[in-house]
Amino acid sequence: MSAGHGHGDHHGGNKGVALLISLLALVLAFSETLGKGAQTNALAMNIEASNLWAFFQAKTIRQTVLRTAAEEVSIAEKGEAAKKQVDKWRETAQRYQNEPETGEGRDQLAARAKEAEKKRDRSMAAYHHYEVASAAVQIAIVLASASIIAEIAALVWVAGALGGIGIVFCLIGAFWPTAVHLF
Repeated sequence: MSAGHGHGDHHGGNKGVALLISLLALVLAFSETLGKGAQTNALAMNIEASNLWAFFQAKTIRQTVLRTAAEEVSIAEKGEAAKKQVDKWRETAQRYQNEPETGEGRDQLAARAKEAEKKRDRSMAAYHHYEVASAAVQIAIVLASASIIAEIAALVWVAGALGGIGIVFCLIGAFWPTAVHLF
C-alpha cells in the first residue's frame, strides 16, 4: 500500500512541476516577445537619430556655405545689390539655425536627434533585461524538467526562484529599464 501511496504523491508532484513549467513557458513567451519588440524599437530609434543627425550636418554645411559666401561678397563688393544679397544669405543662414515652425532648424534637429537617442537607449536597456529574463526562465524550465527525472525537490525550488527572477527582469524591462545596469 505504501508503494502505491508514494506513487500517487509523486504523480501529483509531477502535475505541480508540469504546471510550473507551463507558467515558466508563458513568462518565456512574454520576455521573448517583449525583447524582440524592444530590440526592433531600438533599431528604429537608432535609424531615426542617425537620419536626424545627417539632416543636422547637411544644414550645418548649407549654413557654413552661406555664411562664407556672405563674408566674401561683403568684403569684395560694396554696392547696394551686394548688400541685399549678403543680408538675404545671412537671414537664410540664421533660419537654418532655428526653424521652430517646421522643426527643421539645427536647434530643433539636434533636440529631436537627442530624444531619439534617449528612446533608443531606453529600448536597448529594456531589451537587455528581457534577455536576462529569458535566460533565467530557460534555465528554470530545464531544471524543473530535470527535477521530474532526478526526483530532486530542490531543483523545483531553484527553478521557481529563477522563474521569479525572470518575472522581475521582465517587469524591470517594461517599467524601469534604466534603473538597473547590468551591461
